[in-house]
Amino acid sequence: MEKGRVHLIVEGYVQGVFFRAGTRDTALRLGLTGWVRNVPDGNVEAVFEGPVENLAQAIKWCRMGPAGARVIKVKEKWEDYRGEFKGFDIRYSY
Repeated sequence: MEKGRVHLIVEGYVQGVFFRAGTRDTALRLGLTGWVRNVPDGNVEAVFEGPVENLAQAIKWCRMGPAGARVIKVKEKWEDYRGEFKGFDIRYSY
């Protein structure tokens, strides 16, 4: 199973709607590692690592988000797998 890494910037109405918690739950369900955080410009940033097929599912979830979110755009940057994370964390500082 091929592994990869993807860095996302999720734009839209994505803060204050449990986007980070939903992202963490999705990542854990899919067996992915990484982190998610709010950024000062109102967007959400996330890094996922794991099987490429599962990364695609996480991206699909981020394009929808939780109820109450209005995702306008998801910027994806694919990178080489690094294996640097032990779990999936919500980060609270930028």
